Amino acid sequence: MRVLYLYLFPLWGNGSGAWLRRLTLRMKEMYPDDYEGYILAPEARKLPHIKIRALKTPHYGVFVGNPELPNVKKFSKWSNIEHLEVYQYYLTQTAKAVKKFKPDVIHVFHTAWLPAVARIIQNLYKIPYVITTHGSDLYYLEEDKRWFSSVRESSKIAKYITANSTFTREWYLRLFGKELSDKLRTVPSGIGNQIDFTRDVSWIDKKYNFKYGKMVLFTGRLIRHKGVDYLIKAAQKIKAEIVILGDGPERPYLESLILKYKLTNVHMLGYFSQRLGKIDDFYLRSDVYVAPSVWDEPLGLVILEAMVHKTPVIVTRKGGVTSIVRDGFNGYLVPAKNASVIAKQVNSLIENGEKREKMGENAYSTVIKKFNWEKIATKFYNLYDKCVQKPVISKNGILKKLRI
Repeated sequence: MRVLYLYLFPLWGNGSGAWLRRLTLRMKEMYPDDYEGYILAPEARKLPHIKIRALKTPHYGVFVGNPELPNVKKFSKWSNIEHLEVYQYYLTQTAKAVKKFKPDVIHVFHTAWLPAVARIIQNLYKIPYVITTHGSDLYYLEEDKRWFSSVRESSKIAKYITANSTFTREWYLRLFGKELSDKLRTVPSGIGNQIDFTRDVSWIDKKYNFKYGKMVLFTGRLIRHKGVDYLIKAAQKIKAEIVILGDGPERPYLESLILKYKLTNVHMLGYFSQRLGKIDDFYLRSDVYVAPSVWDEPLGLVILEAMVHKTPVIVTRKGGVTSIVRDGFNGYLVPAKNASVIAKQVNSLIENGEKREKMGENAYSTVIKKFNWEKIATKFYNLYDKCVQKPVISKNGILKKLRI
């Protein structure tokens, strides 16, 4: 099984890139003799388990933001010429990769213009393709309609479509039609669970001169949608260290809030690449994780990362995260844009070790059961396999449906 992946961004700096790295690694581990992948992406770094064709696109852009692509325009701000130049580049590079790699399946790992590329390649080379939507691409398509009809038509031709949450799946169907329901599967990202909970992470307290014994964590892009300003406002009432890992256009504003409120317990430490490994130490060190998003978060991979480190989470009651977090069981669901409630729930956890530990264990159990990489990689393998299977005709000439 040879799978060609088309991707828009560097493989670090965003949840979908981490997902693609981990999916291909787990596929290779589970099916070493029956799987080979190849990634097309603007990524010059290497991975030991898969080859990457490092793209040098005419223009770089983002749906919302990416710390590895600072100061680039959003796709919605591109001119028509910029869109066409990058589309043509991806089409040519994909055709070259098809000639060299000879894939059985193409996996489009985001929408925008990538489904249009896969559709043309399918027409020319008869290679089936799968589309995966991560949610942030749907925000873009609602904002910028230039690729909308192309995604809709490409979705009709795709063998299968996957969404990272039930929320994202329903959103996709609302945008592009309920007739896609039979081919649209909900397949979330997996999370690894090989964590050394005995690892010494005391270096964090020493390096950043922590005064409080408890730590609250946020990780992610510093953009308006993430609502980090509400966590900073809540910090006035929280007796714990607040660590913010990430970068983005909102950072100057957030730093001004820290100065305005004269906060000494808030630490903005910038972007930590997952390659450094240190970000895992922060997940392990944290007592509570807060994701105060003000938009409908499609899934929230960083939330799963916190949970698998046995950290209870406090998240906004919006979007796909409500399928992960059960209020009072493995975390708390809070209303959007409400610093007072965030502070109240954080304090209820940092002041009650027994409750915090129980919720942390429940968070870990939730992720292990629902987001197990073995299960998810198996689903994708079966999906790829169905893509290349020929239709089965019964004795009476009726076409049988393939089931996954």
